[in-house]
Amino acid sequence: MTMMSHLRVILQVSSSTLPWRRCWVPRLVPRRSCSLYTCTYRTRNRALPPLWENLDLAPAGDRQSPINIRWRDSVYDPGLKPLTISYDPATCLHIWNNGYSFLVEFEDSTDKSVIEGGPLEHNYRLKQFHFHWGAIDAWGSEHTVDSKCYPAELHLVHWNAVKFECFEDAALEENGLAVIGVFLKLGKHHKELQKLVDTLPSIKHKDTLVEFGSFDPSCLMPTCPDYWTYSGSLTTPPLSESVTWIIKKQPVEVDRDQLEQFRTLLFTSEGEKEKRMVDNFRPLQPLMNRTVRSSFRHDYVLNIQVKPEPTASEVTP
Repeated sequence: MTMMSHLRVILQVSSSTLPWRRCWVPRLVPRRSCSLYTCTYRTRNRALPPLWENLDLAPAGDRQSPINIRWRDSVYDPGLKPLTISYDPATCLHIWNNGYSFLVEFEDSTDKSVIEGGPLEHNYRLKQFHFHWGAIDAWGSEHTVDSKCYPAELHLVHWNAVKFECFEDAALEENGLAVIGVFLKLGKHHKELQKLVDTLPSIKHKDTLVEFGSFDPSCLMPTCPDYWTYSGSLTTPPLSESVTWIIKKQPVEVDRDQLEQFRTLLFTSEGEKEKRMVDNFRPLQPLMNRTVRSSFRHDYVLNIQVKPEPTASEVTP
């Protein structure tokens, strides 16, 4: 709690004194705060993605994310409920390049786009979704499963509007956020994702924004309801340990051309030396003493064969 209180004080200081809380958008577009906490790290070492060039604000916690999910070490929890997702396409507002990823943000003043159930005690409102991806298809996801990387990972970020008044408060406190993670793998063309892909050329540079209305992100979810869940953190500064992670077991398929369009975006603003937006993922963090729970049984994955009960004729008198 001491670290969280310290972070709250930092966030309450005027944004003019904190460059990592500032973001600038094109002229005629109002200045806006960034719901990914990544808009503003000043580039000092171009060898690293801009977000990770200054790690001074990283807390030394024991519930950091992302992690490697070891399938056989996850614990089946029959008490985990199905996750209920209800998104209103009309709450979708815009898409923008914040200099670290591209975000699609939603109107979150009411409970029009929410998730409930699963490991959650309350409804959580959708704030935004974004992606992480690699320079090549061999890596890109933040989480891994049995050390397997996927080329990209989708994060849908929600906040607890029952306990907190705004996203910024929820992002600093335990049980404040719930993030659904979805792995992307190479495969067939994803028709619904293409609407996003077609918009990317208009937000190529950092701090560019365009309207993006009427989009239901549930179309980006896999059909399988199975998931893992664990307590973790934001994977971007301030790395607050406020997140209930819900990682979908089944990846969704996208084609290579769609992933290549992600890689055409830039970390840099117009007029600056171009730096491709790739490898925008945080390194894996240690699991420590946490337990990863699963909503599904998985003994079959371990090739565990349960011996059948002996019949009466097989029982030795």
